Amino acid sequence: MNKVRKMTLTSVIIAVTTLTSNIVYIPVGFAKLFPIQHLTNLLTAILLGPTYSVAQAFIVSFIRNLTGTGSIFAFPGSMIGAFLSGYLYKKTKKLIWAFSGEVIGTGIIGAIATYPIATFLLGKETAIFGFVPTFFVSSFAGAIIGIVLMSILLKNQTIGGMIRENSINNRRF
Repeated sequence: MNKVRKMTLTSVIIAVTTLTSNIVYIPVGFAKLFPIQHLTNLLTAILLGPTYSVAQAFIVSFIRNLTGTGSIFAFPGSMIGAFLSGYLYKKTKKLIWAFSGEVIGTGIIGAIATYPIATFLLGKETAIFGFVPTFFVSSFAGAIIGIVLMSILLKNQTIGGMIRENSINNRRF
């Protein structure tokens, strides 16, 4: 898949993710849980790799913050999860590692990374592990949906063939 197709696919994923942010979210304290973000992080990581996945996560977080449908906590959580998911999938070629990268990257590492933001930028004293349960549940739910969707798509011969041919598994490009 050439760069123009990768950027186009990334843009479509960004548009779908941004549009659904007005519809599907769960407000929990200062954070807004958004499982669709984790679903799209996983799909982008599997289809396009860690670079495009992080770019997609950053742009969606930025747009959601501009439009008021997201919180500042979306940046570290989604970007760390997107990177780890894409990196682990690129190295192992296994869906379970992409899932694990998203859940660990967002649910644990990203949640801990939000502590300095909450403390210094917002002036709110929070427990360092206060975000872990909520981020973990959100990333787990979105990643489960993503794994189920990718498993179904990969079983289909036509769609699965196109995905395999155009994903980061293909070393021809």
